[in-house]
Amino acid sequence: MKAGKIYIGTSGWHYKHWKDFYPKDIKQSEQLAYLANMFSTVEINNSFYKLPTKETFENWRKEVPDDFIFAIKGSRFISHMKKLKVNGKSIDDFLDHARCLKSKLGPVLFQLPPRWKVNAERLRDFLQLLPRTVRFSFEFRDHSWNTPEIYNLLEQYRCAYCIYNLAGYQSPSIITSDFVYIRLHGPDAKYEGSYSKSALTKWAENCRAWQAEGKDVFLFFDNDQNAFATKNALTLLSLLR
Repeated sequence: MKAGKIYIGTSGWHYKHWKDFYPKDIKQSEQLAYLANMFSTVEINNSFYKLPTKETFENWRKEVPDDFIFAIKGSRFISHMKKLKVNGKSIDDFLDHARCLKSKLGPVLFQLPPRWKVNAERLRDFLQLLPRTVRFSFEFRDHSWNTPEIYNLLEQYRCAYCIYNLAGYQSPSIITSDFVYIRLHGPDAKYEGSYSKSALTKWAENCRAWQAEGKDVFLFFDNDQNAFATKNALTLLSLLR
């Protein structure tokens, strides 16, 4: 069995409080290229709020190395406002822009609302609209979605269950596709705190195990407070080496 690839990165790259990470004289337009020299992936966050232009996606593609991969957070119009009840055009319009990343386009993540209870029929209808040529992952913020029926649906359509850690809550480590998608939002309050070396060591062990099973692994740190995300990502990379 061919081993999978492990991609470690951060959720976003432009934060005012990342002063300790970037050189003092760096321009905002140079931050992505700087980060891409340290990590193999990054999760695009602003696509959740507003769809970036095709030109923006093209510029991002040109700023990073050839083997760099972008993950993209799906539009809140789809996940929160319409709660997945959309037609194929909404998905096609989003992907039409994202595909400007070409070979650097990685998984698309849909984060569902925290107080939206499980709706298997709605999810099934949505999954049927998704193209098989793109990888998709789903982060279920409401725990009612953690059921065998939902896991089976994701597995049927080859979509990944997003494993996440948020404010003391650890989701199940469910694997439903040929890749694993993980988001670590901080061990303390939301998007705050730094993960301990022992916690990161466990994640390194998990990543190696999934890799040995032939699965690609995408792990993103979202604890952006004081640039902890970058520090934790670098520590995890060192543990994996």
